[in-house]
Amino acid sequence: MLTDTPGIHHVTGIVGDAQAAIDFYTGVLGLRLVTQTVNFEDILQHHLYFGDAAGTPGTVLTLFPDPHGDVGRVGPPQVESVAFVVPNDSLEYWHTRLDQHDIAVDGPRERFGDRCLRLEDPVGTRLELVVDSSSTVPSTGIEPWTDGPVPTERAIHGLHGVSVLSVNPYATASTLETLGFEHEAEQGDRIRYRSSGTRAAVVDILERDADFGREGHGTIHHVAVRVECEDDLHKWRELFDDRGYDVSRVKDRHVFHSLYVREPGGVLFELATDTDGVAASGVDGQPGESLYLPDWFERDRDLIESQLPTLTVPTAHTRDR
Repeated sequence: MLTDTPGIHHVTGIVGDAQAAIDFYTGVLGLRLVTQTVNFEDILQHHLYFGDAAGTPGTVLTLFPDPHGDVGRVGPPQVESVAFVVPNDSLEYWHTRLDQHDIAVDGPRERFGDRCLRLEDPVGTRLELVVDSSSTVPSTGIEPWTDGPVPTERAIHGLHGVSVLSVNPYATASTLETLGFEHEAEQGDRIRYRSSGTRAAVVDILERDADFGREGHGTIHHVAVRVECEDDLHKWRELFDDRGYDVSRVKDRHVFHSLYVREPGGVLFELATDTDGVAASGVDGQPGESLYLPDWFERDRDLIESQLPTLTVPTAHTRDR
């Protein structure tokens, strides 16, 4: 018997410059770069993982930097935006902080009783900072990265959820229900589904007209949900295959195992095994400070490093007050 997913594992986007992404997500948003590795499908491009100190599933945003790629267009079938959860009474702090970094902010606005700010990263990826109305403190059970530039009492505690644009919202809703998400509420053109977990539990389906999306800088490649173990992945693969979904084989991502499924609404989901964290150390320093390679790529380290840009990873920050 398959166990329902407790929520989102990670979200993966596409950006241009890797250093600009590090500067923004660590220096402005205060996430920790927990792993810098390579795109397993293209080992001459980086894959960056950001999250809490350990890269706990439910806190992780990963990015594929593609300096030679095109600018994308947000539209169906894609993840429209990714939301992070922040503490109660912190939106004024974040509005001021983002203004100081010359980042345009929309809000605060209210949605399903939650208050949120909308912003974009340097390449236009749509982000949100959300105060969850269900609690005066984030209910993620996760502590933020304490060594970053943002005071702990204001810092991001992990993912809140995603909003998706589907070419067939009913089919996407059916997929979410198969995974264990339940219909919770509707507001305007937004239909909320929630998993049973305590963190990263929200997926909103947007029923709105929009031009078809184009993959590239500023778009979200996929959203991953959590499953208990690798054996469950094989069971999920069989279920989706029996239903005629476009589903991949189970893949070894070294810090977790996963599979990909393109559901009938067109949104790309990944199912990834739950772990204590995805932080990984390279040849020098702490997690995220140097390039980490799985064993099967290690023999090509010299070639890989010669083709990748050199990245500067801050190891100390001036804490805001």
